[in-house]
Amino acid sequence: MKISTAISNDFCPQTLFLFGTYKEDNTPNFGLFCWFSYYWDGDGLGIMACIGENKLTKDRIRENKVFSANLVTEEILPIADYFGIKKGYSNEKMNIEFETEKGHVLDVPVFSKSPIVYELEVSQSIIFGDSEVFLCKIRNVLADDFLCDKTISKEKRIKTIRPVHTTCQTYFSWDGNEICGWGKAGNK
Repeated sequence: MKISTAISNDFCPQTLFLFGTYKEDNTPNFGLFCWFSYYWDGDGLGIMACIGENKLTKDRIRENKVFSANLVTEEILPIADYFGIKKGYSNEKMNIEFETEKGHVLDVPVFSKSPIVYELEVSQSIIFGDSEVFLCKIRNVLADDFLCDKTISKEKRIKTIRPVHTTCQTYFSWDGNEICGWGKAGNK
């Protein structure tokens, strides 16, 4: 039996990504986001990414029209969670150690430990109140080499990278086990 509930996206897990941009001083900036999905047009597969409220990442995407989307895994969840709870406008946010490299096609920072990274170019954006949906062309996909090894089963490859999902303000492993609440991954 179903009952009517409050409007939310609870129990609709979403995959997490670190969106990477360069700040005005050309240093990397990363923010944690999950409003991310795909679309198809005459040119092929595209990505739609939505960012709500005022955020430095949104400002930089608007300015440069490019960004990276780096898949969040259990291994990088503590730093991703930090990027999600620490305000981007804070001067101290990026004063922590982490490895980046440059995109192969676009001038975007890539989070080195992410196993899958999209290099994205904004083709159109739509504003809804304080949220903005960016429709993006995928200009390149970077993948760890073992993900391209078809002699390894898809199941083993996905279990190896262990992507993180979120719903109900909680992080979950790929197999549905609770990891921790938002803002708590650094404590694990």
